[in-house]
Amino acid sequence: MLFNSIEFGIFLPLVFIIYWFLVNKNLKLQNLYLLVVSYIFYGWWDWRFLSLIIFSSFTDYFLGLALFKNTNIRKRKIFLFMSLAVNLGLLGFFKYYNFFIDSFVESFAELGVNLSYHSLRIILPVGISFYTFQTLSYTIDIYRKNIKPTKDIVAFFAFVGFFPQLVAGPIERAKNLIPQFTAPRKFDYHKAKDGLKQILWGLFKKVMIADNIGPYVDDIFAHSDVYSGSTLLLGIIYFAFQIYCDFSGYSDIAIGAAKLFGFDLMRNFAYPYFSRDIGEFWRRWHISLSTWFRDYLYIPLGGSRVGTWKKIRNIIIIFTISGFWHGANWTFIAWGFLNGLYFIPLMLMGKNRLNTGITSEGKLIPGIKVISQMGITFILTLFAWIFFRAETISHAFQYIGGMFSESLFVTPENFKNYYYLPLILVVIEWIYRDKEHPLKDLKFPVWIRWPVYYVLIYCILNMGGSQESFIYFQF
Repeated sequence: MLFNSIEFGIFLPLVFIIYWFLVNKNLKLQNLYLLVVSYIFYGWWDWRFLSLIIFSSFTDYFLGLALFKNTNIRKRKIFLFMSLAVNLGLLGFFKYYNFFIDSFVESFAELGVNLSYHSLRIILPVGISFYTFQTLSYTIDIYRKNIKPTKDIVAFFAFVGFFPQLVAGPIERAKNLIPQFTAPRKFDYHKAKDGLKQILWGLFKKVMIADNIGPYVDDIFAHSDVYSGSTLLLGIIYFAFQIYCDFSGYSDIAIGAAKLFGFDLMRNFAYPYFSRDIGEFWRRWHISLSTWFRDYLYIPLGGSRVGTWKKIRNIIIIFTISGFWHGANWTFIAWGFLNGLYFIPLMLMGKNRLNTGITSEGKLIPGIKVISQMGITFILTLFAWIFFRAETISHAFQYIGGMFSESLFVTPENFKNYYYLPLILVVIEWIYRDKEHPLKDLKFPVWIRWPVYYVLIYCILNMGGSQESFIYFQF
């Protein structure tokens, strides 16, 4: 079920009404209800894959209890290995099986050995990359003795399957979300109102911006061999805003929907295109994934507490695997590797955490230095996005070659209709960059605020693009 669909427009209010008016007296009933509607939400796409999420939930629920009860180090390692094997095994099969088989066969073909094989027609279950990492963090944290397991099986299953963030995050940690399932919840008008505002802003970014410029991106990348360099540059700029508005829009809707039911999910985006270096960008982009890899892979490898060469190794590993997490294609690996190369100089100079606060806080117009820093960071990000969006590595290089040609300085082909959308977004988000989202705590009088809401609703209903799935559903 898509957040930007009519079905969800009916589903959410109906679930909300029943939740607060019919099952609000009993916490266990509330959790059971959320679990059932979450499975309905997920099963709307393909009910057969509910078996996977139920199996993962059962596995990690009982392994979590076993990890906590056992003090024998060897047995605890076995239980952790079982959790890793089950979860990563399922993820690896559904997401990467054909990739590894194809790569293996192609490697032999390069040596002149032709192998016969058959690829499997595997459908990638929506959200498997997200809920897999969520359940893994639970068992790993219990193994590290950072948390205790819950004995409430319904609360745990609801934690894994919570419908607002089930399909594309944020990837929540058990220590944040499970206590919210086990504590009584009362309706909070102000939280619910803020949730509705955040949903509205997320829908505006997705429907009005991402879905309108998406067809242009598809056309430019599909015919990159015939378009001018200036049009190719426009295409990757459009894609940068398409993927940002698409994914951060999903996150805003997810976080806002969770607020309607009394839950606080972690922030997943913090205006990443205002970053002053690549390190800051990755602290602002897909925060739940970046912090997951930091806590469960980078730090166990030694993080930055090791020698220089091992630091470089750790950076390359973390970024390359992060790229591979996004999909079974060498383009994602190249994208992650390239971002790792961007990050290494900052790390070696000790400047990777130099910019941690709000960009030009308290200033309407940034200084020349900040503008230059944001511009350079954005250009580096754009270049990396080419590999992310391209179909193959050769397509990416062909795109780059076409872009950096003498036609880079001609007028772009007729793709001007939506130039204003990214500009409007940048201006609004810059003004409200100190807030979780631009509609939060608007200081305007009511006669100005409500027309703003109506304009956004009008744009979503009447000026939005065709109903498109969210980009990160494929990951």
